[in-house]
Amino acid sequence: MDVVVIETRPLGDRSYLVHDGDVALVIDPQRDTDRVDAAAVAAHVRITHVAETHLHNDYLTGGLILAEAHGAVYLVNGADEVGFERTPIADGGTVRVGRLTVKAVATPGHTHHHLSYVVTDGQEQAVFSGGSLLYGSVGRTDLVSDGDTEKLTRAQYSSVRRLAAEAGPGAALYPTHGFGSFCSSGPASGVRASTMAEQEQTNHAFTDPDEEHFVRELISNLTAYPSYYAHMAPANRTGPGPADLAVPESVNPAELSRRLADGEWVVDLRNRVAFASSHLKGSVSFEYGRGSSFTAYLGWVLPWNRQLTLVGAEQDVENAIRDLSRIGIDSPDAALGTDPSALAPGTAVVQYPRVHWADLAQRGPGDVVLDVRRTDEYDAGHLAGAVNIPLHELLLRMNEVPDGTVWVHCATGYRSGVAASLLQRAGRDVVHVDGQYAAS
Repeated sequence: MDVVVIETRPLGDRSYLVHDGDVALVIDPQRDTDRVDAAAVAAHVRITHVAETHLHNDYLTGGLILAEAHGAVYLVNGADEVGFERTPIADGGTVRVGRLTVKAVATPGHTHHHLSYVVTDGQEQAVFSGGSLLYGSVGRTDLVSDGDTEKLTRAQYSSVRRLAAEAGPGAALYPTHGFGSFCSSGPASGVRASTMAEQEQTNHAFTDPDEEHFVRELISNLTAYPSYYAHMAPANRTGPGPADLAVPESVNPAELSRRLADGEWVVDLRNRVAFASSHLKGSVSFEYGRGSSFTAYLGWVLPWNRQLTLVGAEQDVENAIRDLSRIGIDSPDAALGTDPSALAPGTAVVQYPRVHWADLAQRGPGDVVLDVRRTDEYDAGHLAGAVNIPLHELLLRMNEVPDGTVWVHCATGYRSGVAASLLQRAGRDVVHVDGQYAAS
């Protein structure tokens, strides 16, 4: 048995191609399925089966697209109500994939009908746990509804034990979430690989002997999650279509100026340092780059289902279009280039100060310190007198920002860069405090 990991770092997720050297099973593929196709070609295997562990809340699945393209069996829990043809599977169901045996194990908690898959070739064993058992944690249990959270948390406590009983201690563990995904109920351990035995020794879902304590602690530690999650499961129930990943023709300068003047959403992908020093008036900063959380925060902060115009280098625009397609933000327009004055000559080019933590001492008596971290981060420790409005709430609460120049900060500088651009777009004088909060 060979397992090929297909990682989606911007969302903190993994998909898997599991094969016997001839045929393959794909587990939890994302919507841009060309990555899976490439992995199958590289491994010289045919995709005969595609399986979902659950109806995902954080991204659009590529399962239906992939299964149809390959004429593969599409395994989805029979208890999930979906609007497409699938091969229903349930707890205890077993499927042969070449020389591999795949067994479904009910592991409710992250969702009501969550399944994990135990795969064996007769010698090695692997567990694909989806959003159930993660490295060092478990999937969050509050995504279905507030009323279901406690019930699902109790189910999750039982599910990890059920899964451990079904799989041997030496089985390798392959979760879908937990690598920075907001679907995790708590901080992941940071490890890149693990086994069932290791998790039984270190994961709080196993080591906490008191179910009541586990339930109280997990629920109390649940934090905010992206608002676009509300759109993912409904779309996954109907079966998302393929994404258009092509880079569109660049909009002309006059059209870009019109969009900015009309208040449309023009998103600058350059790094936040370049944006602070020079950008088109009315544009907003969502720095694109490895590990930037671009996708999650753009989908969380900006109004849903509005036309976007991405501004930046062609490669960044191409990558951003792919990333956004994974959460259902399709067909953004683009203005290709990194020189603001050349992109829209009819629009003013503006800037704002970008400073370090030590410079906060220079703020005036009427200035405001705005902390745009989540509420739980603020409650754990904050600057005296700082006002807290989490970034994902800022657009709706802009009128709550006190008068005066706004010195805005977060934990690393990324979120405060976004916030600074939104504040300036709203007509506020702003200073971007860019740096690690711990350095303060």
